[in-house]
Amino acid sequence: MNEHYANSKGLHLNYSIISNLIEEGSSVLDLGCGDGELLRLLKDKKINSRGIEINQDNVIKCLEKGLSVVQGDIDEGLQEYPDKSYDYIVLNQTLQSTEKPDYVIQEMLRVGKKAFVSFPNFGYWRVRFYLLINGKMPKSKILPFEWFDTPNIHLLTIDDFFDFAKKNKIKIEKTVCMTRAKVRNGFLRKIFNNLLTEEVIFVVSKD
Repeated sequence: MNEHYANSKGLHLNYSIISNLIEEGSSVLDLGCGDGELLRLLKDKKINSRGIEINQDNVIKCLEKGLSVVQGDIDEGLQEYPDKSYDYIVLNQTLQSTEKPDYVIQEMLRVGKKAFVSFPNFGYWRVRFYLLINGKMPKSKILPFEWFDTPNIHLLTIDDFFDFAKKNKIKIEKTVCMTRAKVRNGFLRKIFNNLLTEEVIFVVSKD
């Protein structure tokens, strides 16, 4: 499991959603692939998938599963990969732990025709309420760390990402909103998605 995201039920839902949105025969590069659970699902679907992971123990676990993974730091970019060399680039629950998230996203959209970006929504009402009542950095199943040991160094909200996409001329092709490890499609969620969504998956592209 990715060390920055402890809600395993939600994480497996992310894997399922992403794998179901990728067509058989596609090429995929998974950034921060953890122990390779998503890569395994993609491999079962006959999708040509590879991963990059900074943690050596996770790289070894992936290799033991027969997965194609290299050790690397995505904050350093993807210089060795040509433009549009993959159909999809995946950054699943890792954006908030990168040091240079804007650069990472730019590199993803250079190398991939489309990209998946998912993260916990810091604008979720329970997070806001916790901060308002307790006056401390929020903790929850999806954000379980203390302020001093969290790997999440760039927390953001859904509205932050929409603003970022607009500023950088990034096209948002699909948005999947989840709360309590369930996909939410209700009327209120569509109006107040930044308030009612606990985590989100964006499918994005750039010409």
